[in-house]
Amino acid sequence: MHQIIKTYFPHLTDYQMEQFAQLGDLYAEWNAQINVISRKDIDQLYVKHVLHSLGISCVVRFRESLPNTSGGTRVMDVGTGGGFPGIPLAIMFPKTSFHLVDSIGKKIKVVDAVVEALQLKNVTTQHGRAEKVKGKFDFIVSRAVTNMPDFVKWTRHKIRKDSYHEIENGILYLKGGDLTEELKPFPDVYMYELPDYFEEAFFETKKVVHLPL
Repeated sequence: MHQIIKTYFPHLTDYQMEQFAQLGDLYAEWNAQINVISRKDIDQLYVKHVLHSLGISCVVRFRESLPNTSGGTRVMDVGTGGGFPGIPLAIMFPKTSFHLVDSIGKKIKVVDAVVEALQLKNVTTQHGRAEKVKGKFDFIVSRAVTNMPDFVKWTRHKIRKDSYHEIENGILYLKGGDLTEELKPFPDVYMYELPDYFEEAFFETKKVVHLPL
């Protein structure tokens, strides 16, 4: 199943593909102990979780180095759950720093185990709430943990001011369905339709919502 990743991202190295290949067994093993992915979804891990996470990489290529900083792009994944979208993106962008945050300790335990198994040197984790995280980030990513107004409240002061990407710094949110009402307070929001990038039926109403902050 992991070969579907190569279909859409043929530039991936053998090492990256090996890391993606390991995800299936790792999550099957951990999910049997701690339910971080819906039982009915575990067979669809690569489409519903991995490929969905990588939708963000269709919208922006995180830069390996940024002017006036000591490194590359910094990304925080809020409400990461079992590590999505942070872990697939960390495999895709090994020179980008990812900070994965969740308020549920047992979920971070799974994330830590997966990060260690994959030897992801560009990932740090934190058990806690987004509001308590120190530091600034170029982008904040998430998969529909709450409505956008609340999410903005939690994260708006965590964004670095200087933008160095083709899109402005801010939130990159994976959501589905009709978002008209929810996004009314945000005139600057832009939606990227995932069916423009992926042909699987699962992505029919899925979007990457970009909100510059």
